Amino acid sequence: MQKLIKRRELPSQLLSGTGLPPLLERLYAARGVRQPQELELTLQQLLKPTMKGLKEAAALLADAVVADARLLIVGDFDADGATSSALAVLALNAMGARHVDFLVPNRFEYGYGLTPEIVEVAAAYEPDVIITVDNGISSLAGVAAAQQLGIAVVVTDHHLPGEHLPPAEAIVNPNQPGCDFPSKNLAGVGVIFYVLNALKHELVQTGWFNELAIDPPNMANYLDLVALGTVADVVPLDANNRILVEQGLRRIRAGAARPGILALLEVAGRNKERLVASDLGFAIGPRLNAAGRLDDMSIGIQCLLTDNLTEARELAAELDGFNRDRKAIETGMQREAFAMLDKLQLNESDELPWGLCLYDASWHQGVIGILASRIKDRFHRPVIVFADTDEGEIKGSARSIPGLHIRDALDAVAARQPELLQKFGGHAMAAGMSIKAEHYQAFSQAFDAEIKRRLNEDDLQAVLLSDGALAPSEFALDLAHQLRNAGPWGQQFPEPLFDGDFYLVEQRIVGEKHLKLLLAVDEARQQLIDAIAFNIDTDLWPNPSAQKVRLAYKLNVNEYRGRESVQLMVDYLEAC
Repeated sequence: MQKLIKRRELPSQLLSGTGLPPLLERLYAARGVRQPQELELTLQQLLKPTMKGLKEAAALLADAVVADARLLIVGDFDADGATSSALAVLALNAMGARHVDFLVPNRFEYGYGLTPEIVEVAAAYEPDVIITVDNGISSLAGVAAAQQLGIAVVVTDHHLPGEHLPPAEAIVNPNQPGCDFPSKNLAGVGVIFYVLNALKHELVQTGWFNELAIDPPNMANYLDLVALGTVADVVPLDANNRILVEQGLRRIRAGAARPGILALLEVAGRNKERLVASDLGFAIGPRLNAAGRLDDMSIGIQCLLTDNLTEARELAAELDGFNRDRKAIETGMQREAFAMLDKLQLNESDELPWGLCLYDASWHQGVIGILASRIKDRFHRPVIVFADTDEGEIKGSARSIPGLHIRDALDAVAARQPELLQKFGGHAMAAGMSIKAEHYQAFSQAFDAEIKRRLNEDDLQAVLLSDGALAPSEFALDLAHQLRNAGPWGQQFPEPLFDGDFYLVEQRIVGEKHLKLLLAVDEARQQLIDAIAFNIDTDLWPNPSAQKVRLAYKLNVNEYRGRESVQLMVDYLEAC
């Protein structure tokens, strides 16, 4: 669909006094940076540990460690859950805990979170304490079931809570009512990082490490895991999260990372010395997530846990295989979904629902979230994709657009028609749910109606926010390097995007669906620039009649056979 390119508005007070080039000062100011010290991404700048429930959780866990209790980590089956689980196991072991296990529910058998069913599985480990990571805030029945078995529960989570909180012994979640922690954007791995830091300090105070004659662990050594989980979960990169990510990236670039992360970088063909945040999100995260989508996330966690590089490489290769399989499944599902939508548009006089639901009994439930994201990107409207489960229900994965809080919309649907939703939960931009198969049509209509209550037609126009045009002299390698290293860029702190019109010199398809371009800045074609647009619509491009193109693009460094050159990474193009 056609997108509207708008240029960012700059604040009245621009950033100054940084010693940076004016372009970078302008880019930072447009992203809300007001003071030069906000760019000092040091650990000393991290927010103080003021989260509600943190002291109670640290005290309970300290008592458990000293008492030689059995601890069980119950995680989620995505990259945030995997990094959270690995971090908890590694740090607890380093603090002298001798009985630490992890359990990740298989998404196809048990679904998400600490359910009563997963508590039954957990009971076989005979834990004294269950620690949830990246889940638990909505697990009211599961927490109660654990406590009936005499198991204490510490919930660490970042998802939005429902009307009631679980009756856990301690809850740490920056989004729970009454928590005054300034950042509400921590990923699950960020929350457990704060909890483990507090636990370490509690054990230091009790003299535990002196008693064992061991050094307290340096928690900064685990920031590679924190950075990976934070970026992969696409949480907003506020100042606090940027510190966590930047510090983790520095450790990975220096080679001071878990063997599993280094092995995943190898299999993805990424150079650790040149690593940026987007590599975590687009290269490592999908390979880690593929285990949870297609098989068992414990494989991904074992990859992150192992200290043996040879074993890490074997596990990374297995994860890479899962990711290739995931791509093949996704390609088939996309083809079927777009055919379904083409038929729907013909039947409805080109009018798609504003809240779009799609369902096919053959679709793989581990891949529906990715499919929902692809359709959302193509049609710029909230999307829920459903797949069958084994329990007679269908499971949905939702993705939203700016301006619509998807979990709030689902909450409104549930309030109006409580019989439609079995369960749901999530964030502003993504959510999951289960409904009965016979309620699919009614739910689809109710969801569309709710979206129409919350949005207007302008909201369905996809907008790209640009940082303006670059001058011909700015298509330079040194500037491309500066921009690459000026992050970390990510959700709500986006990588600089520029726009402009170019003369089209050459265009060709590479790798089946990527468009390689040779562009000219001027009509005389004296300054030529390479560009590439990934996953292009091959029905529209190449376009032999196009002489000029309007692009929204990122300035990037392309490395090929040891030679570096400027390349434009095209987010959007249209003939002009």
